[in-house]
Amino acid sequence: MKVVLPFSPDNLAGVPDGFDIQVADATEDDWPVSANEAEFYVPSYQFSRRVVDVIADMPRLTIVQTLTAGYEHILPALPPGVTLCNATQVHHTATAELAVGLMISAQRRLPDHVRAQDRQVWNQQMASSLADKHVLVIGAGNIGRAIQQRLAGFECETTLVGRTRRDDVHALDELPELLPTCDVVALIVPLTGETKGLVDAAFLAAMPDDALLVNVARGGVVVTDALVNELETGRLRAALDVTDPEPLPLGHPLWSAPGVIITPHVGGASSAMWPRAYTLVSEQLRRVASGEPLLDVVS
Repeated sequence: MKVVLPFSPDNLAGVPDGFDIQVADATEDDWPVSANEAEFYVPSYQFSRRVVDVIADMPRLTIVQTLTAGYEHILPALPPGVTLCNATQVHHTATAELAVGLMISAQRRLPDHVRAQDRQVWNQQMASSLADKHVLVIGAGNIGRAIQQRLAGFECETTLVGRTRRDDVHALDELPELLPTCDVVALIVPLTGETKGLVDAAFLAAMPDDALLVNVARGGVVVTDALVNELETGRLRAALDVTDPEPLPLGHPLWSAPGVIITPHVGGASSAMWPRAYTLVSEQLRRVASGEPLLDVVS
């Protein structure tokens, strides 16, 4: 099987027999024509159109293994019969870490203290805490559960919400009852037809005064204009690793809205990513060689 990777196979924990591995990155100018013979394709960890466009030139393709948890940029370009696997178990550590970090930063007003430091101003203020708060985690996959696990030591209550109700997970249709009870809402759902615009004006209106919205999912899950309206009144706060549009253009009202922290889609971009990415690709190749089911199949 011809495998195209954006990194050296030396990083993998052994490659089973029967694989012809080529290193090629579609974001670079020297994409080789021979890479179009890929049967197993691992796109570069970038949201460039080029990493998706090359799929159309791969007639032998059978498996695409993303290095991203989101896959909405790949799905429309996927030919019939090609299996798509995502990488939630690559990013659960780093993204959960950032989600909790954003919560703490917003609750303890760390951006205000950094700005005061820039002005050399000693300004002691009381702040809120995660302790004793109710955190609603919307998205009950690997990353959502990782967020819940990391919050366990902060003396707060957490509730998981997923597409359907099960033993320890509430369903999306229960949100009207859950939202008024929460102090923090963390979003970590994939961007689908069901979740696009999920956080609209009605959703936000159901959140209590001074509640915090944390988005480490996709920008399109939130209706940006509705969020800006709430932020500008000062009623809600937000911590956003993703936005719609993205990148956020110069002069966009989100940049200057009160009570918002913005990071530039760096949830998975940490030193924790690559060791887990190498482990996942190694395991997927082992499973292909042994005929076992692949992990994290989304299509």
